Amino acid sequence: MKLITSVELKRIPNPISYQSKLVLLGSCFAENMGNQFAQLGFTSHTNPFGILFHPLALQRLVERAIRADYFTQSDLVQHNGLWHCFELHSVCSNVDSVEMLSEINAKLNALKAQLEQATHICITLGTAWVYRHLERDEVVANCHKISQNQFAKELLSVAQIENALQELMTAIHAVNPSVQVVFTISPVRHSKDGLVENQRSKAHLLVALHHLLEKCSAYYFPAYEILLDELRDYRFYADDLLHPSDLAVRYIWDKWLSATTTPETQALITEVEAVQKSRQHRPFNPDTAEHQAFLEKLDKKVEELQEKGVKT
Repeated sequence: MKLITSVELKRIPNPISYQSKLVLLGSCFAENMGNQFAQLGFTSHTNPFGILFHPLALQRLVERAIRADYFTQSDLVQHNGLWHCFELHSVCSNVDSVEMLSEINAKLNALKAQLEQATHICITLGTAWVYRHLERDEVVANCHKISQNQFAKELLSVAQIENALQELMTAIHAVNPSVQVVFTISPVRHSKDGLVENQRSKAHLLVALHHLLEKCSAYYFPAYEILLDELRDYRFYADDLLHPSDLAVRYIWDKWLSATTTPETQALITEVEAVQKSRQHRPFNPDTAEHQAFLEKLDKKVEELQEKGVKT
């Protein structure tokens, strides 16, 4: 008996391994995936400037990093005792503007190097809804809880999104021609926009992204479709009924591994998880010879994994 409608998964052309260098950018779903990679000992960097939800914000940040277009005082705005940058998440905000500029420009240099050296760049798009700062007449990445009357809400058109993604791809390939770019659409619903508006947003992202994929070699992983079609039940959602539950995240993660990694990498992941489980073991008496032998065996296993490229 078939109880779910399965989403067809295509194999990634260039699979991820423990020798891969990963950069993950975008929505909170990118954070979830990045945390999984980090916990399993992959070489990965996730959202150094915090969560960014829409394509224009991601395009602008990637282009700025690659051009070494450093932030200046004119890019900052002060609100409620903090300096903010409309292009970045509030995690980058600071009480001291000089210190903030030093930190975010150092991160910009690091991101440039990461993009140049990456084997895989994973980009998760969250929404097509954006906010335009009226005085500056520019679309922002984050409003930083500044009064709503200073912004106008807009829905990016399919053409605008496609153009932003094409420019992003062009910038990346200019410094890293062989990198495997992976796109996903976040399965998280943005209820604050309204559920109908959320569907309009996701539809624009999907149409624009698939127009792009018809013209370039990027890979698409259907996280959005898996949650909506394979896991179409509220038991797979968190308490807010918007974000995927831990179980759903794990399910999507397993699907991700099956489509984007080699069998050898999946076997190594199983070994890493076993080591992590062993590390959580709390002996009744840590001084016994039996426990010391257990620790020696565990240390040897860790060394073997490190030799295979695992960051344990």
